[in-house]
Amino acid sequence: MKILRIYLTLPLLIVSSSIYAQNVNTIFATNKAWKVGVSRVVITPKQAMPMAGFASRTHSSEGTLHDLWAKALVFEDTEGKRAVMVSSDLLGFPKSVSDNIRNKLKTKFGLNRDQILLNSSHTHSAPVLGGALSDIYVLDNEQLERIKTYSASVEDMIVNMVGEAIRDLEPAELYAQNGVTRFQVNRRNNNAALLTQLSELQGPNDYSVPVIKVINPKGDLKAVAFGYSCHPTVLNGYQWSGDYPGFTQLEIEKAHPGTTALFFQSAGADQNPLPRNTIPLARQYGRELAAAVERVLEEDMKKLGPGLMTTYSELQLPLQRAPLEADLLNISAKTANAYEKRWAERMLIETRAGKKMITSYPYPIQVWTLGELPVVSLGGELVVEYAIKIKQMLGPESFVFGYSNDVMNYIPSATILKEGGYEGDKAHVVYGMPSNWQTGIEAGILNEIFRLAGEAGALKNK
Repeated sequence: MKILRIYLTLPLLIVSSSIYAQNVNTIFATNKAWKVGVSRVVITPKQAMPMAGFASRTHSSEGTLHDLWAKALVFEDTEGKRAVMVSSDLLGFPKSVSDNIRNKLKTKFGLNRDQILLNSSHTHSAPVLGGALSDIYVLDNEQLERIKTYSASVEDMIVNMVGEAIRDLEPAELYAQNGVTRFQVNRRNNNAALLTQLSELQGPNDYSVPVIKVINPKGDLKAVAFGYSCHPTVLNGYQWSGDYPGFTQLEIEKAHPGTTALFFQSAGADQNPLPRNTIPLARQYGRELAAAVERVLEEDMKKLGPGLMTTYSELQLPLQRAPLEADLLNISAKTANAYEKRWAERMLIETRAGKKMITSYPYPIQVWTLGELPVVSLGGELVVEYAIKIKQMLGPESFVFGYSNDVMNYIPSATILKEGGYEGDKAHVVYGMPSNWQTGIEAGILNEIFRLAGEAGALKNK
């Protein structure tokens, strides 16, 4: 386990006087500021490809609503230590793609896994990546070859983008604060079809909008990293788009020319944007989230102190017993769900061939502290109860991101695992896992976060 310590300071958003400018120059003259670099790359496919997320789609993409992006923020302390945050308009990084990217970043730039945060927005209007949700897609050989080629190109584009961000490093100041917006709806506890008839909505929810602001030596807004806990599933058509997070980033960058806006998906696995299914609604939610970010930027944000520590581990989460041959034959015969049938038939072939099924999964857990701000990044499709409990543990201003470093399955809370339903009992089929999680994974994850938070210095005043 490596712990990275980064020291960093940067200037205010608005340069309003020569006195302020003099103060800025004094700050950076001390040579005790962070250096921050930013870069971005378009990752929109150049040809039609299968689209990720919805099993109901029947053919490849048809054009672009707006471009898909990957973006990077690189931090460097006064000793030359570095860490990187990567955002992407993708459904999720499967382990194979994530491992390839992180291995290349280690080779080219000396970045260890505790220093690398790969987050996907989870837009359902992005291309399929290799090794992801294979049982829900019906693909021909040409489509499979395009997915393989595209996945390899995305890996290289992200690695090269991080290199560009490293070359862009310059002194900066860092600020953070939580905003709020409320278009997420808990999809387990509210009937979307009856939404207009409901006088109140049932939780749990986390309406926070975590915002990180980066200011360059001129006092200009260099970058804004922000998050929200909500599925980007407003759109279900055949055009590439970042869904509502894509519209939010466009709104922020339009309001602040020259600024790079990066979206990080939080704990939105059981949260939907409702109502949905139209482009105007995606734009509306994008503007609502952008307004929440803008309000935070206009207020006094907390300046983060000059220290960053990063920790990382992979916790073996136990799986239930894999289904036996008789179980799979029964599922295949009785299910009306096409992808569940494909899953059962694939599992049956592998079982008869003597393949040994995995009994646990290496689950990525990452805890950083930026100044005194805890930032927790977890793999998989994270349900909102984790964000709530992590903030109870580490403080209400903590930042919690899901969909980070490996998206292998839903990560249900103890309550949802007991209740069942899609998030608690069916999602492992969608992700091609042999079986569901065992009870107790929530306690294991929270305990490991607590341990890593201690190493990262996030428990000092708790």
